Order: sequence, then structure tokens, then C-alpha cells
Amino acid sequence: MPEYRMLLNPAANHVYRQATPALAAAELEVTAPFVTAIEPTTVGGADALRFSADDPDELVLAGQSSLLACFEENGGWLRPLELPELRVLDDDLVTIPKYPGKTNEAFTRLLLHLTLSQVARPGPLEVLDPLAGRGTTLLAAWQAGQHGYGVETDEKAFDALVSYLKTYLRAKRIKHSVQVTPVRRDGRSIGRRLDAEARLDEATRDRSARPGQPRLKMTVFTGDTRDAAALFGRKRFDAIVTDAPYGIVHGAEHRGQGRQNTQGHQNGRDRSPQGLLSEAIPVWRSQLKAGGALGIAWNTYTLSRAELLEMLAETGLHGLDEGPWLNFEHRVDSSIVRDLVVAVAD
Repeated sequence: MPEYRMLLNPAANHVYRQATPALAAAELEVTAPFVTAIEPTTVGGADALRFSADDPDELVLAGQSSLLACFEENGGWLRPLELPELRVLDDDLVTIPKYPGKTNEAFTRLLLHLTLSQVARPGPLEVLDPLAGRGTTLLAAWQAGQHGYGVETDEKAFDALVSYLKTYLRAKRIKHSVQVTPVRRDGRSIGRRLDAEARLDEATRDRSARPGQPRLKMTVFTGDTRDAAALFGRKRFDAIVTDAPYGIVHGAEHRGQGRQNTQGHQNGRDRSPQGLLSEAIPVWRSQLKAGGALGIAWNTYTLSRAELLEMLAETGLHGLDEGPWLNFEHRVDSSIVRDLVVAVAD
């Protein structure tokens, strides 16, 4: 059986770089059923994976989130594979923004890829991040040629995303529209709405227009994630991809005057995402199309895997919890051990 080596894109974060080979191996096992005998190796001292495959699907290989290059081993030599380019926007769309608490963009791409791999319909797909922050997941979705939608309670984060989109699209000379409008209910303003579109099929002189390029759409509301269904109305999504509050930079707030959280404390910021997720997951489930998938990353120090799977099961979502799906847990720092769960809607 022919053997291959996949060179891994080095992460800037040292801790995440150490975890990358194991995460990439699990991702490849989940998304590429034609691959066998996956094991970490090196190419010229750089991290890589070795695997075997009789008839590799080049589209699947090209979609691996940590892929830098792929080679076929032939008589001791490595022959480069010419894989298709699947990203429709440059890497710097996701890598330029830097701020405290930002999720490593390599992990965001991993979570997005794993979740979308469970959606059996052609793209572009509509991806919702109901805890959007400054939009790392939405930008990663755009880079992959998918539409992005979000809800974010932090007005400053919303403003930062709006400002960045305008600056980036202008600098790249991509035809676009970015508009912010007030959201009104019963005659009063309850928040704001971002509507953006990147018209890649009308690319200007700094980008060559390529046949089949999508017009990418993004809509983000300011507001509470537990109001996501009310904000988007009847709209449903192919996938929901999000980071739960890790309980370090981000906390989870409980609503309700005088209401107690899961630890018995009064209304306020809670270092565990359990209370927030118990209220939000049923809302998110109602926004998912049949055959859709939901991917959540969280800090295992604040919530057990079994508890999260139970929350998902109570809404009728089936969490994928065997084989390589159990191999994504990794340390971020002394206070965060991150894991992910992908669940599918029947």
C-alpha cells in the first residue's frame, strides 16, 4: 500500500505546536476513512504524519486544517502531491487579529473542519457561532468558503469585528459591503446587526477572479446567545461551531434578577459554562437544520465530557464519542485543558 507524509503547518503557540501532531492524526482519522496506519513522524526535522492509502481523496487531504504540504513516498524519495487550493481567502484574514483570550486560529480551523465533515450537503454552508467574540470562527468560515453568522454580547468585540472587516476588505481590494443597523423590537432599540458581503466573484486587480468563487455573507447580532433563535427568527443553519467560556478570560453570565446560578450564587459571572450551556444548547439545537452538526470546544476543568454529552443528548443531539473523537483533549495552559465534542442532528 502506498505511503504518504503530510507536513504540518507549525503553530506560533509553543504549547499548541506540541499538541498538533496528535490532533492532526485524530482529525485525519475522522475525516479520511481511506487512510490507515497513521503515525507522527518528521520531515527534515519538521512535524509530519505518515500514513498509508490505496486511493487517497485529494479533496479530503487538502481540507486538513493543519496541512502544509503532502508527499508520496517512492523508493526513499518524497514526491509532492499537487493538492487543490480550497481556501478562498488568504490566511491573514484569520491570523492578523491579536487580542487577549483569542482562540488559536489553528484550533478554530480544526473544530470547524471536524464539524463540517459531519454535514452531508454541498456548500457553501451556513455556519453559526452563537458566542462569536471578535469573529475568529466566522473569519475561518469565510476563508473556507462558507457563510458566517453570529451572536455576541460584548459590544466592543462586535465593534472590533466591524472595524477589522472594513479595513481588511479595503486593503485586499475585494468588492464588499459592510453595514451596521439598529435592531428594534416594539419600537425600541435592543441591539445592532452587522451585515457583510465579500463579492469574491467580482474580485479586483489585487485578486484574480476564479470561476465558482462564492459571494460570502456574514450576519452578526449583538445580544445574548440564549436569544439567538429570537434574533435570527426562522433561519436555520447547517452547522454551529463555538467555544464555550473557558472560565478564565471569559465567564458565563446568568440572567434574571435575584436568580441563582448552578453553584448557588446570585446572578453574575460564573467561572463554569455549565449554567450557560444548559440554557443555550436547547436554543442552538432549535436553530440547526436536519442533518446538521454542532461542534463545541470547552475547558474540561470547568465541565466534564459526560455532563456536556448529557446536555446534548437531552436536546436530541447525538454526540460522537468513540475512537478518534476521544483524542482531541490537549493542554492550553495551567488552567485550561481543552477538548471538543461534535454532535449531529438526525
